[in-house]
Amino acid sequence: MATLGDIGVSAAINILSAFIFLLAFAILRLQPINDRVYFPKWYLKGLRNSPTQSGGFLKKVVNLDWRAYIRFLNWVPDALTMPELELIDHAGLDSAVYLRIYLLGLKIFVPITLLAFTVLVPVNWTNRTLMKSGFTYSDIDKLSISNVPLGSQRFWTHIIMAYASTVWTCFVLQKEYEKVAAMRLQFLASEKRRPDQFTVLVRNVPPDTDESVSECVEHFFLVNHTDHYLTHQTRFHGLCGNKVDAINYQTAEVERLSKEIDEERERVKNDPKSIMPAAFVSFKTRWGAAVCAQTQQSRNPTLWLTEWAPEPRDVYWKNLAIPYVYLTIRRLIIGVAFFFLTFFFMIPITFVQSLASMEGIRKIAPFLKVIIDIPFIKSFIQGFLPGIALKIFLIFLPTILMLMSKFEGWESISALERRSASKYYIFNFVNVFLGSIIAGAAFDQLNTFLHQSTNEIPKTIGVAIPMKATFFITYIMVDGWAGIAGEILRLKPLIIFHLKNFFLVKTERDREKAMDPGSLDFNTGEPQIQLYFLLGLVYAVVTPFLLPFILVFFALAYIVFRHQIINVYHQKYESGAAFWPDVHGRIIFALIFSQLSLLGLLSTKRAAQSAPFLIALPVLTISFHFFCKGRYQPAFTKYPLQEARRKDTLEHAKEPNLNLKDYLQNAYLHPVFKGDDDHEYEEFNDRLESNSTVLVPTKRQSRGNTPAPSRKSANSSSSLPDAIDHTY
Repeated sequence: MATLGDIGVSAAINILSAFIFLLAFAILRLQPINDRVYFPKWYLKGLRNSPTQSGGFLKKVVNLDWRAYIRFLNWVPDALTMPELELIDHAGLDSAVYLRIYLLGLKIFVPITLLAFTVLVPVNWTNRTLMKSGFTYSDIDKLSISNVPLGSQRFWTHIIMAYASTVWTCFVLQKEYEKVAAMRLQFLASEKRRPDQFTVLVRNVPPDTDESVSECVEHFFLVNHTDHYLTHQTRFHGLCGNKVDAINYQTAEVERLSKEIDEERERVKNDPKSIMPAAFVSFKTRWGAAVCAQTQQSRNPTLWLTEWAPEPRDVYWKNLAIPYVYLTIRRLIIGVAFFFLTFFFMIPITFVQSLASMEGIRKIAPFLKVIIDIPFIKSFIQGFLPGIALKIFLIFLPTILMLMSKFEGWESISALERRSASKYYIFNFVNVFLGSIIAGAAFDQLNTFLHQSTNEIPKTIGVAIPMKATFFITYIMVDGWAGIAGEILRLKPLIIFHLKNFFLVKTERDREKAMDPGSLDFNTGEPQIQLYFLLGLVYAVVTPFLLPFILVFFALAYIVFRHQIINVYHQKYESGAAFWPDVHGRIIFALIFSQLSLLGLLSTKRAAQSAPFLIALPVLTISFHFFCKGRYQPAFTKYPLQEARRKDTLEHAKEPNLNLKDYLQNAYLHPVFKGDDDHEYEEFNDRLESNSTVLVPTKRQSRGNTPAPSRKSANSSSSLPDAIDHTY
């Protein structure tokens, strides 16, 4: 078990590592040769020129201005001074709201930490329970609830603290949910026009023997959304292709490949098997799109399924090819697979954790006993090795979970990342949190377990849970201190960029492609943050000594990621902060779990008089969650018609001659069909144009007509006036 000295050694190692990373970054970012590594976002926006283009060779590589090194820490205030509204315009709402998660952590835990150290720590410290118990413990454990004697009236302090923490956390959560919901509505109603504001994604288009999928889609929406339907694009399934840089190939080779590409595109466009029953349907107004996206389109609720279309950058094209009927089966398969992955993963994690302990090393390699008994080596093993071992062991997990989410069939990158984040959070909760506690209790208290009666075991587990705080402190320092500082150094992108720049780059375009700005990986970053919320809320009343380590994480991470968002990360998509309900829900779960765990802990402390007063807390917290869900979640799932109408009215007044069709008709064109010259696809796009015919028939044998122009069937001669009243 890690002692206070072991924690000190771990803190020294991680603080030194973080300092080295930050110092290296502060110096490396000043060098002209590294400018594209540490400021790629400005290059992608076309707002920064390379400082290596002028001056002598040495000036192109090294910054010789000594004054720049005096101001080498200016990146910190620079990262904090950009106003939030400007940050939203610069990096998007997703990035700005993501940063608010770190601020939320500070808002919640700063007051809780101050209150805990003022009230709880003295209450816990002024006891001698652990000294008389015979359990293995450290000085840190004497600051925890484990040091309070059984049946003590002091447990009332912990219960009052639990109520205070819950009330404060819920208050901050409610204010933040309200703020983010308002930011999302303001963002959606902003002056900036986006294709997804006018577009819905239609899934499970029913097959028709007389009409193609495209004709079927057009017919349906001209009948049911006559005044608002504008255009649609049918998607092509399973398409992929590689972009070729003409400069790197001979002209003849380029012409040959271009001809083959054009022929393949034409073949796909004319192949009915390449069309799938899904489409992006665009409307003349936001109001029309909102009505369609939020209503049932058919008597059969499994057909003509409509939802808001993701932003064009957000579309995950491969999954649009999956038939809708298969999605439930796929998600069931992944649910079962994830269950086994989560619980069987606990075995190797427990094994690795045991090897990273003194007892484990003595068992596996007894000949190392002389070395590991050296005080510094012992402190290193107990205070640093378990955290880094767990961190390394989880490296490949995000990739596995993302593959699982892709197999489930989610149609947007943002949805894939949210689903992967959900899986990652569950995995962290079961394996990193519960698994570490159970393994810790089993290994650290093994001797006590073997020499006590069965009815005493629950009490031992209750004592062991807060005593596992020392492991989580070491994990926080490895992952949340040194790990975050390593993020800003960008060592891997730095090395890869210079290797590419030296061996592969021949043109400015090549140099731009060699940049790797990266992005905010929500599927890994948000579950990591949520683990700290879980640890903070669970241990706030149990072992308050852990809280300052969490505060350092939230503060450091906020500064680092704000800098990265401003200068480095390239935004892959914009979901309008659609992830916030997930963030809120997971914090609520952590709060409820902390209440239940405290209730279970007090039940082993013979606190029969005080423990029942905790029962009300989970009930009140769940009620609060449902209140927030009913009050604010609609802003993340629906778009108010009032806002849509207002925006449409303002836009029409300002731009009465706006050609919306030109703006929308290629917005959701498959990337394979997008080229540098739009005229290559004019013939294809012309087939999507409408005309001014009043009545145009369908190709159905029923001779039913649409009450508006039909692009696909405009040349048909089977129009019957007496069939006007026939509907779809």
